[in-house]
Amino acid sequence: MANLTLELKAPLSGPIVALEDVPDPVFSQKMVGDGISIDPVSESLCAPCDGKVVQLHRAHHAVTIEAAHGIEIMMHIGVDTVGLKGEGFRPSVGVGDTVSQGQPLIDFDADRVATNAKSLLTQIIVANGDLVERMDYGTGTATSGENIVLTLHAREATHSESAGAAQGERVVSEPITIANPTGLHARPSALLVAEAKKFAAAVTLHKSSVTANAKSLVAIMGLEVNCGDVITVEAVGPDATAAINALTAAIRGGLGEHCVSVEALEDVDEEQAAQAPRSEDPSILLGVTASPGLAVGHIFQLEREQLSVPEDANDSDAEQQTLKDALAKAHGQLQDLKSSLEDEEKAAIFAAHQELLEDPELLDQATTQIARGKSAAFAWRASYRAQSDALSKLKNELLAGRANDLRDVGRRVLRLILGIDAGEQDMPGESILIAEDLTPSDTAALDRTKVLGFCTVTGGASSHVAILARSLNLPAIAGIEARALKVATGTRVILDAGEAMLRLDPDDTEIERIENARIALERKRADELANANKPAETTDGRRLEVVANIASAKDASLTTEAGGEGVGLCRTEFLFMSRASAPDEEEQFAIYSDMAASLQKDEPLIIRTLDVGGDKPLPYLPIDAEDNPFLGLRGIRVSLQRPAMFRTQLRAILRAAEASRGKGARIMVMFPMVTTIDDVRQAREILEEEREKLGVEAIPVGIMVEVPATAVMAEQFAREVDFFSIGTNDLGQYVLAIDRGHPQLAAQADGLNPSMLTLIAKTVEGARKHDAWVGVCGGLASDAVAVPLLVGIGVDELSVSLPGIPEIKAAVRSVSHAECQALTEQALQLASASEVRQLVKDRYPGLA
Repeated sequence: MANLTLELKAPLSGPIVALEDVPDPVFSQKMVGDGISIDPVSESLCAPCDGKVVQLHRAHHAVTIEAAHGIEIMMHIGVDTVGLKGEGFRPSVGVGDTVSQGQPLIDFDADRVATNAKSLLTQIIVANGDLVERMDYGTGTATSGENIVLTLHAREATHSESAGAAQGERVVSEPITIANPTGLHARPSALLVAEAKKFAAAVTLHKSSVTANAKSLVAIMGLEVNCGDVITVEAVGPDATAAINALTAAIRGGLGEHCVSVEALEDVDEEQAAQAPRSEDPSILLGVTASPGLAVGHIFQLEREQLSVPEDANDSDAEQQTLKDALAKAHGQLQDLKSSLEDEEKAAIFAAHQELLEDPELLDQATTQIARGKSAAFAWRASYRAQSDALSKLKNELLAGRANDLRDVGRRVLRLILGIDAGEQDMPGESILIAEDLTPSDTAALDRTKVLGFCTVTGGASSHVAILARSLNLPAIAGIEARALKVATGTRVILDAGEAMLRLDPDDTEIERIENARIALERKRADELANANKPAETTDGRRLEVVANIASAKDASLTTEAGGEGVGLCRTEFLFMSRASAPDEEEQFAIYSDMAASLQKDEPLIIRTLDVGGDKPLPYLPIDAEDNPFLGLRGIRVSLQRPAMFRTQLRAILRAAEASRGKGARIMVMFPMVTTIDDVRQAREILEEEREKLGVEAIPVGIMVEVPATAVMAEQFAREVDFFSIGTNDLGQYVLAIDRGHPQLAAQADGLNPSMLTLIAKTVEGARKHDAWVGVCGGLASDAVAVPLLVGIGVDELSVSLPGIPEIKAAVRSVSHAECQALTEQALQLASASEVRQLVKDRYPGLA
């Protein structure tokens, strides 16, 4: 009979600690698996046995080895060390490497890790404990490579068990209708891949007779799953049922996107899709707006470098290592790019690029060709070109556009394989770039001191390049007429990206007009920024607070710099998203406290409790799929049904408020999606219970006004709370019965519709009767044209996106409260949002 015992020698030196004593419930409660911990006195993690590296975390703080009998040994250096993002860790192995007992795996800086993490305790855990019948635990002090710290007695599988392990359980989901507005494009696909990779089971998506590997981003996008398509998910393996349950919930939950009703899209006439614009005027070229803006400059034709690639190689092992090294370096470069982008949505573009680096089909094609004698460069180029060509031929424009992302990733790795730096073409100042295409990496790296804007023949308004251009405030046109590529470098042009027009050889009069308009706008923005810290007070002395909407701890630190007078809406979802479990009380307390400390003393910090639900799912907070999640379980409804998580968050908020009292910001709490008085009373009762347990002072309590029922009953709600914050995005959606994410109707969901203004006025009227104050925190608060009407209605606070604070404060300073009151009375009698906007623009043209 085979030896079923596996002895693990100490991977580092130090006292052995029982897993139950590790200060993290994930380990102490053995959620990951059973094993032991070591409090290290050495700084090199070594292999506890012979095996193969099957996982190395991107943060380099954890590694997993597959040992004898298929047993997987996970080693995790420290507690809460993932947040170090690899700093202080130096891995010496990679996934796929065969290692021997005692071989160094990861070196780490113990001082640096210990001072930036909760604990340096290092866990040695059996990840697949079902294969182990019994464990013998070591005690005392271990010496790296010498003491046996765990003895594992593997379970002897019966014939039927062995057959079952090879075959695996097969489970198929019910048909799932895709409700994502643009189908399974890159970002939801990347989330689906991440979810699928959590399971050992092989997972396959089926669309009609076509299938795709659910752990491959390229394969999913190649399946071309559009909104309204029906798919099924198949899983084969030991955890197939769990995989199907989780993936079904994730797909139906929208994979992080706001989904529209599929039925609402069935009437869309596909023939209405606009044809590519063409100009009859030879001096004008047309396209589509990728990023609005004006620029006057000179054409610079951007040409793509040609890379010479050898086809054959003599040493396949060396070529495989070359590819592996290039992929690792590319991952690091993309991590740097992500870190340089403040906007999380833009950073997610390069997170999806990192996912492509691990795409199994992309890698399989390349490694197979290397094994057949091809060079790493040739094999990789052939693989990514084949995949990108397949994507570019898809009918779905958005998915086809993602071929550009794959080419971007492909060229990045190819340069690294060839040892070629990403060279920058020498271009003059005031350049308007013309290119067949640009990649996201090209766009993020553009020299803004020289480049004023760009036009590409390919791409569209929804491309990742367009998203990045908008984030950089860089005028851009996509899909411009191909004759743009023949315009001579140096030609003087006007780029009017808002009108999607490139004018060649304009006369001096036209240039002067455009330059004057651009300069006037720049001066206005500069003046607003220079005066951002002045109070928002009308010409006749009415003072409003202009505060920030934030969604991260970093946003809080930028609030004062932007001119914000505090925080009117802290969206705490950022703490709960993109993780496997909810943040604990200590983590939340620390972050809320840091936010309060980063603001000025006694400025408001309004923390909204968790606002998730069917429209914003969390993997560890399962909610049954709903036909209309916007009318279902979300906001305060979720919190009241999950009281344990709710109480944890309330305790953290109360403690942070007490800790910052008299020193930092004034912390207040706000409940989202409140629709009934009972909602408020139940939430306040729980808050009061936790306050009494902690023995701290009470804090102000407010609610979001997001549904018509709450606005209509504002007087009754004002008896229960201290303040209101009107969320105009959701309120407009419910008032006008228009999904604000609907591709055809979203533009009609204008917050200046007279019905919306009436409900805002009703809310203010009800609040005044019980001394509650009213803020506006939706998109309308960041709309300068809306400012006179909100001032006229009598709101007390405007909570604005960070970049918009200077403009909104300037708008308040430019109007008279008395005149705004009269203007509002007129607006409430009008018939449409367009009429209201025109009324304001006629009276205050400087706000348009």
